[in-house]
Amino acid sequence: MTYDPYNPKQPGDPYGQQQPYGQQQPYGQPGQPGPYGQQPMYGGYGYAPPKSQTNAILALVLSCVGLATCGVTAIVGVIFGHIAMGKIRRGEEDGRGMALAGVIVGYVVIAGWLLYAAIIIIAIVAAANQGYN
Repeated sequence: MTYDPYNPKQPGDPYGQQQPYGQQQPYGQPGQPGPYGQQPMYGGYGYAPPKSQTNAILALVLSCVGLATCGVTAIVGVIFGHIAMGKIRRGEEDGRGMALAGVIVGYVVIAGWLLYAAIIIIAIVAAANQGYN
């Protein structure tokens, strides 16, 4: 007896009964495996959304603008910098370097304007006292 590969119901089939092929699902069907036995792709966790840096950015910008505003906005920049540092310490915000830079620049700008004001006041007092000699 010879084996006929095209007749699946022969007695003594050496390869067993082969299951008929089912219809494949097209790519992108959720919950269905793709061709070649691949598992479907499910949405992963992804990245956490970035934390805000609003207070740190405001601290640095306002401290730098304080050069042009006679140190008034530098005071606000230092306040925002300290608020940002507190939020960063609690883990609510990112941008530690920017907040620290805002605080440092703010203090330097405030000290610079105070020194400038002191020199102007000393010069005015010296000029006023020179007329009486």
